[in-house]
Amino acid sequence: MNAAVSPVFDELKAALGPGGWTQDPGEIAPWLTEWRNRWTGQTPLLLNPRSTGEVARAVTICARHGVAIIPQGGNTGLVGGQIPHGEVLLSLRKMRAVRDVTPLDDAMTVEAGLTLLEAQQAATAAGRVFPLSLAAEGSATIGGVISTNAGGTQVLRYGMMRDLVLGIEAVMPNGEVFHGLKRLRKDNTGYDLKQLLIGAEGTLGVVTAATLKLFPVMRSRAVAIVGLETAAASVELLARAKAETGGGVEAFELMKRLGTDLVLKHIPDTREPLESQPEWSVLIEIASGTAGGAEAQIERLLEVAFEEGLITDAAIAQNDAQRAAFWRLREEHSAALKPEGGGWKHDVSVPISRIADFIDEATAAVERFHPGARVSVFGHVGDGNLHYDILPGVGEDVPAFIARWKDGSRIVHDVVARYDGSISAEHGLGRLKSEEVRRYKTPLEIETMAAIRRAIDPQRIMNPAVLF
Repeated sequence: MNAAVSPVFDELKAALGPGGWTQDPGEIAPWLTEWRNRWTGQTPLLLNPRSTGEVARAVTICARHGVAIIPQGGNTGLVGGQIPHGEVLLSLRKMRAVRDVTPLDDAMTVEAGLTLLEAQQAATAAGRVFPLSLAAEGSATIGGVISTNAGGTQVLRYGMMRDLVLGIEAVMPNGEVFHGLKRLRKDNTGYDLKQLLIGAEGTLGVVTAATLKLFPVMRSRAVAIVGLETAAASVELLARAKAETGGGVEAFELMKRLGTDLVLKHIPDTREPLESQPEWSVLIEIASGTAGGAEAQIERLLEVAFEEGLITDAAIAQNDAQRAAFWRLREEHSAALKPEGGGWKHDVSVPISRIADFIDEATAAVERFHPGARVSVFGHVGDGNLHYDILPGVGEDVPAFIARWKDGSRIVHDVVARYDGSISAEHGLGRLKSEEVRRYKTPLEIETMAAIRRAIDPQRIMNPAVLF
């Protein structure tokens, strides 16, 4: 932005007052780089509003002058949608209040800057559970996980963020406030406007608060890691686990040997849980409303799975420390891949029944395209979401490998499309995939989404580089 628009900055500073903005490069710098270091952006002004009213004033000013805005939560996004490239950066980090918790409604209302972990803790303090869980929960914010429709590890039982939101408060692109903070489970009075905002990646407005669903606390919980010979066996095991527990499976996480080895190599204080070191392993978490129920269910499940030849090895966590250690092996996969120099990363989903077929076909295609590439697969079998990452061969020229990313990813995404899957299961499109997705969306889908956006943000000032 040039000096011609500097009066806009003066107006924004006056509207938010001391502490509501900064142009200090040192303060702004941590919010300009994406976690994987793929994008580093720039902004002339970082806004730190402390209330919905301040957000509304800031957006009204920007709308009046046609100034673009990038809303940002905890800056944990992995597709670059939160990184500004000259736009004003609007952070919700100072809006962290828990406005209301209503256990009888199994609901709580929180502001967008509250971290996911803090939301979980607020629910626990009220004798309830907010079940969304992901590795970045200590820094990811409620506004961010709503705007990206985050999934995490317990989608199998509780659904995506879209399924956990009862109401939303948001500032629309013209500065008006959408007052949609309801605690209703049923409301058939026309289009569900909050659902447009969920997963919109900040393109239709700024989420400032949300009313979230809460759930009862489970009385027992059990975690195990099991070894399998094939990825196909994990799909059969999931079906058996659902049947044996009556829907008590909360997490079912697949891990290929390469990823586990890299966690053990690069992440301190991690240990191999299975002596057999199987090619594939699955982390299973079961919860029950009865004391001792989860422990009994997981033991019965593993007994049946051994008898049917679905698993080759198993270890059950005996205490909280072991449960945390097992989960750490899964949650540190992304961090463990970084020291390998980078790779072609894919957040995809396919029908659960086709997971093994997809892995086999995609891996064969990748190996034909780039012999020697290493394939790491991990993710959520229970909802068909795989993190399918391709690493350079040992000793390979990493920059040359990264340079082939676009063509290599196109190969993977084409296989995803053949299985009626999605090229973005839970991370969103951001800057990374907003153009790539055109290859896989129908003209009707693209035009309908574009029409919605034109109607709500005709100036296209909200996160303008994202979504077509």
